[in-house]
Amino acid sequence: MSVPLTLLGLLEREPSHGYDLKREYDTYFGRGKPLPFGQVYATLSRLARDGKVVAGEAEPGAGPDRKRYVITEAGVTEFETWLTEPVEPEPHLQTVLFSKVLLALMLGRPAGHYLDTQRSAHLQRMRELTALKRTGGMIDALLADHGLFHLEADLRWIDMTAARLDTLAQAVLDGSADSSPKGSQ
Repeated sequence: MSVPLTLLGLLEREPSHGYDLKREYDTYFGRGKPLPFGQVYATLSRLARDGKVVAGEAEPGAGPDRKRYVITEAGVTEFETWLTEPVEPEPHLQTVLFSKVLLALMLGRPAGHYLDTQRSAHLQRMRELTALKRTGGMIDALLADHGLFHLEADLRWIDMTAARLDTLAQAVLDGSADSSPKGSQ
């Protein structure tokens, strides 16, 4: 998640104070990981320095004086470019799951036990996301679906890898984990 670009998007909708931006970010994007106030203001300072937002004059309020931030044309352009570019397709070929299994096999540790433990953790997280789908609103349901589909793919990989552990262990021991086909140079 790009905090600067997300804040630019929120500012394109309407000029806002840092406090309001944090509240909106946390509501829509900070599920389980709220954005610290310090990060909001540091990000707004960098965006202002780079000419992507302009901070208005300090306004008196119920608490400390607040500045209203407005997106500039440069900010709109950067946000629009980011919004229209596709996200890097996942998954990446070198995942933590893969690395742990391979290292466990290289070190003679119980990779099957690790896979079983990981499967249990994935199933627990799937139960949590399924509960969120039932009790949350539309945004929660869509986020939960995204997570569930990724976890489901991981579970399929875990099961497939567990079924191939003996062959993979032998390939690791033989040093034949090379991905290039034999005979090709």
